[in-house]
Amino acid sequence: MTDATASSGQANAAMAIAASALKAQQARMRVIAENIANADSVATTPGGDPYRRQAPVFEPTRVDGGATGVAMTSVKPDESAFRTEYSPGNPAADAKGYVKLPNVDPLTEAIDMREAQRAYEANLNVIETARTMQSRTLDIIKK
Repeated sequence: MTDATASSGQANAAMAIAASALKAQQARMRVIAENIANADSVATTPGGDPYRRQAPVFEPTRVDGGATGVAMTSVKPDESAFRTEYSPGNPAADAKGYVKLPNVDPLTEAIDMREAQRAYEANLNVIETARTMQSRTLDIIKK
């Protein structure tokens, strides 16, 4: 195997890994957006549970070329306690007049969204760098 072939294979592996991470971060952003959209969703029945924050679960996965990438394999509910608010006139209030509110903190979700966006951008940069490396490698081979 020549150095150019090895370099091309490494660039392909880097792109496959980064592509898996792009897909995982995109899925993560969808989960975060759902959490933000439901941050004020209360139960539809008196004393019922409101929307429960969801958390993505990531696991290593094989990608093209045998490298290890990442995938969001599932979404699990956040088991932290619901907040409560005294609001006896609310249709979702329990017998004591308290309404359970979602365990979603919009600030935390905004920070998570920004982190996911930055990770997404970083992986786009990896793909662009790998493409540039492949292009330069081909230019060297042609000479």
